[in-house]
Amino acid sequence: MSTVPTLNGQVIGHAHYATRALLERAIGPLGVTFNQLLALHVLAEGPAERAHLTHRVTSTLKIDEPAVHQVVDQLVDAGLAQVDAPSSTVGGDEPRLALTDTGRTTQRRVVAAVADLSARLYADIPTDEASTAARVLTLVTRRANAELAAVPA
Repeated sequence: MSTVPTLNGQVIGHAHYATRALLERAIGPLGVTFNQLLALHVLAEGPAERAHLTHRVTSTLKIDEPAVHQVVDQLVDAGLAQVDAPSSTVGGDEPRLALTDTGRTTQRRVVAAVADLSARLYADIPTDEASTAARVLTLVTRRANAELAAVPA
């Protein structure tokens, strides 16, 4: 008889790393890394100033700014993103990053790979249980982010 695991960081981490390994395997043939995936998703929303993109990626992946700059440089070098003219907003003198046509195509393929993986992994999980898990994990994330913000590294 199996026991129900206790919800804790170890259980959450195991799910994260197993899912991430599958995701990396799925996006590898597209020439994209896990960290690049998030930057592509942010840029799919539209051109972004580097500071905005850096904030979104650092706050989500919990990596430092130089690592994000490296990711952005990799996307530009691979022809997936490009540097556009500065925005015309007040104080908007920073060049903006945008997806290239190749970047948009790659990002759509990444989205399809994520959707396919999610469909397989979350199949047969009752909707009410999935909703409860989502609420709990969102709350845990919010609390962890609050603690990270309160205590400098």
